[in-house]
Amino acid sequence: MAKIVFITGATSGFGKSCAYKFAAHGYDLIINGRRADRLQQLADEVENKYNVAVLQLPFDVREEKKVFESINSLPEEWKAIDVLINNAGLALGRDYFEEGSLNDWNTMIDTNVKGFLYVAKAVSQLMAARKQGHIINMGSVAGKEVYEKGNVYCASKFAVDAISQGMRIDLLRHNIKVTSINPGAAETEFSIVRFKGDEETAKKIYDGLTPLTGDDVAEVVYYCASLPPHVCINDLSITCLQQANTIYFNRHTNS
Repeated sequence: MAKIVFITGATSGFGKSCAYKFAAHGYDLIINGRRADRLQQLADEVENKYNVAVLQLPFDVREEKKVFESINSLPEEWKAIDVLINNAGLALGRDYFEEGSLNDWNTMIDTNVKGFLYVAKAVSQLMAARKQGHIINMGSVAGKEVYEKGNVYCASKFAVDAISQGMRIDLLRHNIKVTSINPGAAETEFSIVRFKGDEETAKKIYDGLTPLTGDDVAEVVYYCASLPPHVCINDLSITCLQQANTIYFNRHTNS
């Protein structure tokens, strides 16, 4: 019987790359995202290319009731989730604290913290019943060190780091692995979302860099999920060669 991976935020970026990576290794997929058309497209592509089963769960992780209803009503054969990639998240705005948007703050906290918690709780209950499973939480180097104008986004990722540590302790008795993956600068739709569709500003973030790609991060996620049952990578930060942390970069420009 094929293993099952559940990926939130699967319609773009790290989530989409993880879907392809795990499918290539024979996993059946449960894919989640807000955009049903993109989910359908991804499902069609993965099923045709890799001949794996795909179950679509189109919901917004911020909707508590919908999260628990969707996961608790999974068909029995889909409840045996081996790996959760708790990936759905976003950054909105990059403003000085006193100039920040309350709407942006609420959306980030509701998605990156509360939505993250809803999915983790629902899936961890299924894993606890089976006394096995692996939860991979998508954090960020922004959850390790705060940078200018990062304020609330960084806070949300610090929360992911702390919750991951707490989960690792509390789920130990159920033989559930918990891994936190913390990427640095990565060229996905992340910056376009952060700057609300301003592609020119988003692109400048990567000036002079060869940033990580979604595929780079998916490679690391799969590695963590493919280790022997007694081995767990608890916490792993990954950056491109030109990034030391959230602040220091070695940019090569023509200017």
